[in-house]
Amino acid sequence: MVDSLLYLDACAAAPPHPLVLAAMAEYQADCWANPSSLHSAGLMAADLLERSRLELAALVGLKKGEVIFTSGGTEANNLALFGVCRRLTPGRLLLSPLEHQSVKAPAAQLRLEGWQIELLPVDQQGLVKLEELEKLLEPPTRLLSLVWGSAEVGTLQPMAAVAALCKAKGVLLHSDAVQVAGEVLVDLEAIPVDLLSVSAHKFQGPRGVGALLLADGIELQPQIRGGAQEGGHRSGTEPVILAAGMVKALELRQTCQPHPAEQLAQLRDLLMEQLLALNGVRLSGPSNPMQRLPHHLSLLLSNPEGVPLSGRSMVRAMARGGVACSSGSACSSGKELANSNLLALGLSDAEAASGLRFSFGPWLEPSDLDEIPALFERCLAELSLEKLQ
Repeated sequence: MVDSLLYLDACAAAPPHPLVLAAMAEYQADCWANPSSLHSAGLMAADLLERSRLELAALVGLKKGEVIFTSGGTEANNLALFGVCRRLTPGRLLLSPLEHQSVKAPAAQLRLEGWQIELLPVDQQGLVKLEELEKLLEPPTRLLSLVWGSAEVGTLQPMAAVAALCKAKGVLLHSDAVQVAGEVLVDLEAIPVDLLSVSAHKFQGPRGVGALLLADGIELQPQIRGGAQEGGHRSGTEPVILAAGMVKALELRQTCQPHPAEQLAQLRDLLMEQLLALNGVRLSGPSNPMQRLPHHLSLLLSNPEGVPLSGRSMVRAMARGGVACSSGSACSSGKELANSNLLALGLSDAEAASGLRFSFGPWLEPSDLDEIPALFERCLAELSLEKLQ
């Protein structure tokens, strides 16, 4: 429970962990200065910043390479695409249709700059077709950007196989791991992604900070200029306390894995079984739980006659009952459009507008979900009646 609200929207943001807030308050007392300053206060801040950088790299298995602190996942994704592509002669940039807008929008701009943008084919569960991918990795492909775990439909891509194909073809691989970090163990030594984006507020860290992790030898063209911070990749005074808070949050999550992931998957599966038993509710995304984010459940809604219902209306109805959930990415929640990720799975416009997402966090207990099925059924009946009127 979060402020008397049953919070089931962890994919949008997770409540900051109390231990993270306590650690940040302690850091702030001593390490508040500009880390570029040469006096003792600046040196204390610089020391904390560099320790955070090393600890973040260690947590995700980055043995050699760089950690660039950013304002969040959106900036990390923008820096990855623009930073790589603007150093190269334009070629082909591959994306999946499940990417976040912070990948799709830079790709659209790069198209105007001469890049060929091509979407990878995915199956009805959102999984990339590896045989088709292998063909598309031939020249002139220079970069693949593939979201590791989809915020919308929960699909976990087979990143080990994708990374192996990219290495064999000499194609750089960027992955938006914003939904994966803290939920699934990330080991860049085992799965050699070249550029990886993460964001702290998804795993109970502070808002306003993220990171782009680079494998050894990856070079970028900076997109924010004006100073030499972050190895010259990203100008601006570094958010020392936020960066340290992010590392603390990821440490709390990742050093405990895989047990939190298993517990959240159990919560998800319990609720999924109960809700799928209701008339007018079906699953979207992967049916195999091993191919889905452990804390993610996505559904499609319809009335008893099979007519799709509005996912946004269901979100509002559930909120009136004290439950926070979502109809998709928080970054597109203000748009009255069919969910593009659901459209990519072959659904109609009406079906793609009927999506509903529950996403779980370690602050939940199984008993917290006891009242959800009854509330859900009432809300579904209300929306079905409104549809008929």
